[in-house]
This record gives sequence, structure tokens and C-alpha cells, in this order.
Amino acid sequence: MSLLITGGAGFIGSHVVRLFVQKYPDYHIINLDALTYAGNLENLKDIEQRPNYTFVKGSITDPLLLDRLFTQQDIKGVIHLAAESHVDRSIKDPMAFIDTNIKGTAALLNACKAHWKSFEGRRFYQISTDEVFGALGPTGYFTEESPYAPNSPYSASKASADHLVRAYGETYGLPYVISNCSNNYGPNHFPEKLIPLCIHNILEGKDLPIYGNGLYTRDWLFVKDHALAIDQVYHNGENAATYLIGGHNEYTNIDLIRLLCDQMDAAIGNPQGTSQKRITFVKDRPGHDLRYAIDASKIERSLGWTPAHTFEAGLAATIKWYLENPDWLAQVTSGAYQSYYENQYKSE
Repeated sequence: MSLLITGGAGFIGSHVVRLFVQKYPDYHIINLDALTYAGNLENLKDIEQRPNYTFVKGSITDPLLLDRLFTQQDIKGVIHLAAESHVDRSIKDPMAFIDTNIKGTAALLNACKAHWKSFEGRRFYQISTDEVFGALGPTGYFTEESPYAPNSPYSASKASADHLVRAYGETYGLPYVISNCSNNYGPNHFPEKLIPLCIHNILEGKDLPIYGNGLYTRDWLFVKDHALAIDQVYHNGENAATYLIGGHNEYTNIDLIRLLCDQMDAAIGNPQGTSQKRITFVKDRPGHDLRYAIDASKIERSLGWTPAHTFEAGLAATIKWYLENPDWLAQVTSGAYQSYYENQYKSE
């Protein structure tokens, strides 16, 4: 069986690709990734020689490339992770998010519709975010019935993609499933997001920027737990269903960073309190949602998935990985890897 995973060189995608390549040797895993700044094939060095794995450099916005892939391979399923995903970048350049997240998803759906002459045994899996639901107050949780109310160009583009997937299901009968996850963290995370940025800045002796008053609250999901949930949803989820995937780890940003500082100080031999002195509150970003929190009881009840990691344990494992992989961190922060891969891999 050929399975197309888009964005498989990115943070979440690389963990999903690795899991599927290792767990399902009878599957042919095709990783389609444009290798933009957050895509890095170093994330997959350990599996790149596996006989059931193929990497294809290219964009989901390229319909000719998609047509060739679907023509050459009998692709039974798509796990769609390719996306622009950073809220701050979406505020500065919303059109990039519209192109990739909306037009790219539409191009993938069209390829499936055109090439899947029978939908029997086929599935399109849209990986989405809890940010499509907007902001919560101090209490309550997002559920599968929560209305969409996106507040940033990023979340609006992901909401649009979700709506397109559902529309193709209703209009054309395309079999699909959608999951919305909370904030991921873990190894291989590009250091523009809060946790890897602060790990990197502590190692570099730089300030730790926290938006506003630091009381923005998020639920945190260890990326390897998420990959296992994706496996469950893809194989055992109900068609046309939505599943919310959360880590049951709700933290304010300031409490998270204080915990990270304490764990980093212990790990690198700093006196306790050293890193917390570098916390700096900076001007808030526009449209910043106060709180996200997920009720993940449906996936636990119907598919038996629960997160294996507490936030404290997952954070310790994340810090350990970054400290053990300084070359990876130096490479991605230098930007040199991008030009290297542009030279090594030509678009199909």
C-alpha cells in the first residue's frame, strides 16, 4: 500500500513518517515536502535508506507534480500535514498561508478526486489545529462540536482547509477524517516556537521573550504521543468524523517558561534561578487568543488513545534531545541547511 504523507520533513510530519515506516514495513511511505525553512531531512536520517520509504521534494500547490505522483503510485491514503504554521509569520505574510494551507489542500483534494476512481479502501486525513475554534475563557474546553471562530490568518487558513475537506466529503463522497490537536512540542521542533526558542536562547545567553503578561494558556501535547494518535485515527477512525487530540497539560506561558528554566538550569549546571532572570515581557501580538484547552475524551473512548507523557516528563525528554543534538540546532538556526537541500534535491 502506498501512503502519501505531506510535510513529512517537518516537525510533526517527521515523527509520523518515522512511526509509519518502522511500524508498517508493508506500506510504501511517500514523503512529499517542499523543504521550506522548517522542513529538514536531517530529521529523517535514521530511516532514509529504508526500502519502504521514498522522499519527493515538491509543493502541494503544484497540481502537475501531484498528478504525476498519483499516476505513478497507487496511493491508497493521504495524511496531510504540510502547512505554514506559525501565527506570527501569518500576520506578516498572510498570502503564503492562503497559498499553502488553502490552495494546497484544494490541490490535494482534487488529485484524490481525479485519481481515486473508487473510494473503497481510500482515506484523506486532514491534520488540523485547535486554533480554528478561536479563544476560550478561563474555563471550559474545545470539543468536536465547538464552532469555528478563527482569529489569525493562520487559524483562518486551517479552518478553510478543514471546510474544504468536509465539502469534498459531502459533495463527492471522498472518505475523510479530521483531527484538531493542541500545541505540540518535542524533538526536532524548529526554534521559532516558544519551547525550542527558549531552549536555544538559554544556551546562547539571550533573553526569553514572553508576549504580554505571560498568562496566555495552552494545552501541550508531546509530539510522539500525537504521532501515535494519528496512527489510531488513520487506521481506526470513523469516516467523516472529527477527533480532538490533546495532552491534558494546560500551562500559562509564564509558568511553562519558569519550569523550562528550572529544568534547563539543572541540565546544564546553572545555579537555580539563572535562566529565569532572562525572562522578558514583550509587546503582545495582534489577535492573541487567551486560552486553548481540549477535551480529548472522544478519542480515548472510541480509539483507546491517551497521552503517555506528562508535560514535565515530555519537557525533560525534549531538553535532553536538544542538549544531545547541538549540531542539529546550530544547523537549523544558521539557515545553511536550506541552501544545502535546495542544491541536493531538485523538484520532481
